[in-house]
Amino acid sequence: MTAVVPERAQDRDVRRRELAAFLRSRRERVTPEQVGLPRGARRRTPGLRREEVAQLAAVGVTWYTWIEQGRATHISAQVLDAVARALLMDAAERAHLFALAGTSDPRTEAECTVASRSALRIVERLAPYPAALQNARYDVLAANRPYAQVFGDPAELPPDQRNCLWLLTTSERWRRDFLDRDEMLRDLIAKYRASMAEHVGEPVWGARLKRLLDASPEFRRLWERHEVAPMSAHVKRYQHPRVGLLRLEHRNMWLAPQAPAQRVVAYVPADECTEERLERLAELSGG
Repeated sequence: MTAVVPERAQDRDVRRRELAAFLRSRRERVTPEQVGLPRGARRRTPGLRREEVAQLAAVGVTWYTWIEQGRATHISAQVLDAVARALLMDAAERAHLFALAGTSDPRTEAECTVASRSALRIVERLAPYPAALQNARYDVLAANRPYAQVFGDPAELPPDQRNCLWLLTTSERWRRDFLDRDEMLRDLIAKYRASMAEHVGEPVWGARLKRLLDASPEFRRLWERHEVAPMSAHVKRYQHPRVGLLRLEHRNMWLAPQAPAQRVVAYVPADECTEERLERLAELSGG
């Protein structure tokens, strides 16, 4: 009787083979001249040799050979980082490399400050509805004018405070105006925990979590409940000081399935009164 190989073991074998093939293809693409090595008259290998990649990455030749042969297990993030640099990988290739290896990328990216022009146009065109561009950590990358009028202008805050979880935890304005603030905080913490499961070990996620734990006993207490929640549409209430009660439904539109994942969050009126009040707010603000 033939033993059945567990699915997880099969998946790992497939990943190792795909990783090996990917590295070979990238190695063959890089010329010696690109990395400052002499070509030599007798070179037959397209691109770089394995020992040259190992030298550039400062890893053992045998270990790198095992990786390319699909024999290596538990490849460290440091080795992957060094190999990615040696093979001149761009951001997409690097993300693919770490995904195939099943390892979190330790490099802290500045992606939280980057927003494409097309994403910005989408956010702006949603006016008079409040809208913002966020990443998976709930950093606010950009916001339109109605968002600033309802929730406050993120551009007026230091970059490390332009985060919905941080504001919901620490902002007096958000605590005052968000009538469902306590429920929202519990829900957002549960969503953050669920999202973080895919990013355990990434410094930028860990740094955000540590800062919140240090800043708020309330956050720490809720975090220790280990609750998780999915992304879902929901209606929340806001008491605006100029136009009164706003009932807004949160709608998420993901712009790309791969990291760094960004989404447009639109705050759509849940009733006609809210629609009229948003229009009134735009008029009062000259928008």
